[in-house]
This record gives sequence, C-alpha cells and structure tokens, in this order.
Amino acid sequence: MELLQAGVDISVIALWLGLESIQLAQVYLHAHIALTIEALAKHKPLEQQEPARFELEDKLLAFLNAL
Repeated sequence: MELLQAGVDISVIALWLGLESIQLAQVYLHAHIALTIEALAKHKPLEQQEPARFELEDKLLAFLNAL
C-alpha cells in the first residue's frame, strides 16, 4: 500500500510483482489486514498439530509391486 501512497501506478506494481492483471494486483494491495489476522488466528501453529503419516492404498501398492 505504501507504493500506492507514494504515487506509483498500480499497473507498474503489477508488473513488478509479475502479476497477470491489474485486477489481481488490486486483490493484493487492498487485502484487509484484520481479515488476514482473523483467518490466521483460526489455525493451530504447525508445532501444535499432530504429524500425519502418509499411507499408500493397497491398490497402489499392488500396482507398484507388479511393475
């Protein structure tokens, strides 16, 4: 948002960010920080989550073993 306040055109900002369109730049530039904080507060930090273990399905194992 500081770039906009400094007078940098939004199309230039979109180019700097490598964005496909000015409309996409609008989404990033005008995201409401309070909504972002609220959304992040709903999630547990990674260290508080139980680690999940990946398990292959039997069909996939059978296919791989047949190779």
